[in-house]
Amino acid sequence: MKPAAFEYHRVFSAQEAVQLLSELGDEAKILAGGQSLAPMMNFRLARPSALIDINRVSDLDYIRRDGAALTIGALTRHRTVETSTSADILDGFAVLPKAAHHIGHFPIRTRGTVGGSIAHSDPSAEWCLLARLFDATIVTESPRGKREVGSAEWFTGFLTTSAEYDEVVVEIRFTNPRTYSALAEFAQRKGDFAIASAAVAFDVTDGGCANTTVVLGGVGSEPFRSPELDAVANGRPPGADTAQAVATAAQAMVNPPADLHGGSDYRRHLVGSMIRQAFADAGAVPTEAA
Repeated sequence: MKPAAFEYHRVFSAQEAVQLLSELGDEAKILAGGQSLAPMMNFRLARPSALIDINRVSDLDYIRRDGAALTIGALTRHRTVETSTSADILDGFAVLPKAAHHIGHFPIRTRGTVGGSIAHSDPSAEWCLLARLFDATIVTESPRGKREVGSAEWFTGFLTTSAEYDEVVVEIRFTNPRTYSALAEFAQRKGDFAIASAAVAFDVTDGGCANTTVVLGGVGSEPFRSPELDAVANGRPPGADTAQAVATAAQAMVNPPADLHGGSDYRRHLVGSMIRQAFADAGAVPTEAA
């Protein structure tokens, strides 16, 4: 299949992209890595009247520390995060490069962008889970100026966000760093979207888990996070028993959809396994706890 006809516009600044998007209307789309948009256009699931190519907007490509927060420019490639090694920048966010390695195949990681994944809002996408895990703030720019949106308000459903049509994602700001974090996922083939996934992050205080967050993918129309689920591990020593308690609680809370990849019970089973694996991979749990 080939895409329907569209106009092509190349821009060199975020402000230029915002202006064009406002002028062209809601039928125009931003082209970043194109790893989700291009296939949808080829199958004519998406038919934008115009594409605004932001790949020359170099000031949206960065990873840097801003106090306790880690900020990533929207045009930063998955591969850039995957190969990041700076301990100072990644302190408290050690899972990010490991999670980026799970994304698709090598060519996809070299082209796909962090901002594009957040804007696309696939509930199984690694960046969407990580945004919820670390209470990320999504920064957008529009003719009205910049706006900051918490990840809890950003994701509103399958492939939908709270962004207005004339807003461009310019930055993702990860907050709430934790000592231990991990993401585990199950896919039928390497590079496929995960059928089920789990991300965990926590500190250890006085021998018990603290400030725990647990986010699940593949169980609904957006990443699943619940304060009740976050609280299960708090105060418990990190180990197999705690991981199992969280897994059991999660399985009772979710009602995953059934599709050609697996039924609801199958996904629920996988969620438990991924939670146990994530706690083990986080580093504070003995390997045999998996």
